[in-house]
Amino acid sequence: MQQQQQQPASNGCSEHNGTSSPSGEEVQSKIMDRTNQDIVRLIGQHLKTVGLNRTAELLMQESGCRLDHPSAAKFRQHVMDGDWVKADIDLNELKSLLESTSQCLVEMKFLLLEQKYLEYLEDGRALDALHVLRNELTPLGHNTTRVHQLSSYMMCSGGEELQKRAGWEGKGTKSRSLLMDKLQSFLPPSIMLPPRRLYSLLDQAVTLQKQNCPYHNTKVEGVADYVSLLSDHHCSSDQFPCETTQVLNDHCDEVWFCRFSPDGLKLATGSKDTSVIIWDVDPDTLTCTHRKTLEGHSYGVAYLSWSPDSSHLIACGPEDCPELWIWNIDSEELKVKVSQSPEDSLTSCSWHRDGNKFVTGGIRGQFYQCDLEGNVLDSWEGVRVNSLWCRSDGKTVLAADTHHRVRAYNFDDLTDYNVLQEDHAVMAFSVNSADKLALLNVATQGVHLWDLQDKCLVRKFQGVTQGHFTIHSCFGGANQDFVASGSEDNRVYVWHVKREKPIAVLTGHTRTVNCVAWNPVYHQMLASVSDDFTVRIWGPSEKYRNCSHSPGNLNGNNGEGPSNGSAWHEMVS
Repeated sequence: MQQQQQQPASNGCSEHNGTSSPSGEEVQSKIMDRTNQDIVRLIGQHLKTVGLNRTAELLMQESGCRLDHPSAAKFRQHVMDGDWVKADIDLNELKSLLESTSQCLVEMKFLLLEQKYLEYLEDGRALDALHVLRNELTPLGHNTTRVHQLSSYMMCSGGEELQKRAGWEGKGTKSRSLLMDKLQSFLPPSIMLPPRRLYSLLDQAVTLQKQNCPYHNTKVEGVADYVSLLSDHHCSSDQFPCETTQVLNDHCDEVWFCRFSPDGLKLATGSKDTSVIIWDVDPDTLTCTHRKTLEGHSYGVAYLSWSPDSSHLIACGPEDCPELWIWNIDSEELKVKVSQSPEDSLTSCSWHRDGNKFVTGGIRGQFYQCDLEGNVLDSWEGVRVNSLWCRSDGKTVLAADTHHRVRAYNFDDLTDYNVLQEDHAVMAFSVNSADKLALLNVATQGVHLWDLQDKCLVRKFQGVTQGHFTIHSCFGGANQDFVASGSEDNRVYVWHVKREKPIAVLTGHTRTVNCVAWNPVYHQMLASVSDDFTVRIWGPSEKYRNCSHSPGNLNGNNGEGPSNGSAWHEMVS
């Protein structure tokens, strides 16, 4: 009696006693649980991805597993061969295995016919392409907008124009592989594994380890490069800006404020000594050199704001200062001094994202919107402002006022509303680059993190000493995962945004630290200023300071520096 042919299991594995290896030797298959079967399939798929096909076949034979359901494997082969007639027949056979409704079948047919149509056009087979368009794609009644777009490609003068207009890779393995990736999404993983599934899982694991690493200060790009897979990811604190690399003593009185330019190449510091000093940043050594002293701020300089293109700088004074200065940093000349009334108190400012206008205000009820020449465009009466921030929508301005709250003001439609409310005075605040989180320095309370979208308090950071002095904190790091603040106990505190306790406490100043600034481009560089007349620059320990300082290029692998991660990335890309 003829033995009945064994049907493969839906999970891609089948049980049989033995098979022949490529060398002709009989290989005894193993009996494994579901988890091990999945692991074998993932390894097999990755082996094929890197071109080790014979090794993958031997693995499948010895394990008794299959990478894909036989119908799915046949379908893949016919798609990669460009055999569209057989691929359509295979697709009808797979219909019963689709997870969703018949709509999935229609979408998969559409994708197949789209590739077929584009390949005919590239080959110059205009009549065949027209037949596909009229008699196969159009009758599906699916995605008519795309069908009309496809029909316009008939006018392309050649393959190069077709590829450019269609955003298509051209006939061949690359475009067909991309097509298979799309088609696979309609099939359950038990039938056909998602593309590069092992790499995706490893990437998720590495990304999670990066996110959980308290000192990770490089961009999370979504690929597992620059990180070894052979050990858990861990950045050393030595790679973090915890060490004083410079002490700048050019100011001769209390230093109240500091801020790096958006391009990361300049640092501005403002002091009670009536001057602003512009420093040039050396990206290679993470140090500063004196560039220019801007003098004449008779009330002292308590706040600074760079224009988005780093070409202009606004300097504001303390609470009894009725004027502000706009400096052209490229020409190192005063552009304009703005003063509306001797009764004003212009102590805070913020640039709009276009760099053509800014807002300014103070605690005596002045709140102006001005152009680059200092002309008042709009004003809002009766708003006593401690701190200002222009949001990324180009319309909304956030203002911390004397009622312990932050309100939003829209100068276009003259609307305003509460965003958040504290129980104590908001001395200063800043917003992260994603425009989602606000960092508040609250009198007698410390540093608070708020979610601007949900309008809720996220975290109260511990350790810092905050009385009634104005202390400025900041977001920082490659992904703005860190928060840094000065403190009345003469220290700089650094936290991870997800942790209440500090990950670093920096000592060296001898009086209150008034402001901390994180370099927005060279993320291993931090600056702090103090009533002790000094500016301190912080960087990684010396052995990491000589590494390549392209933006965000300090990495961790158990504190050992470079790893084999780039090889992994190249292998799977």
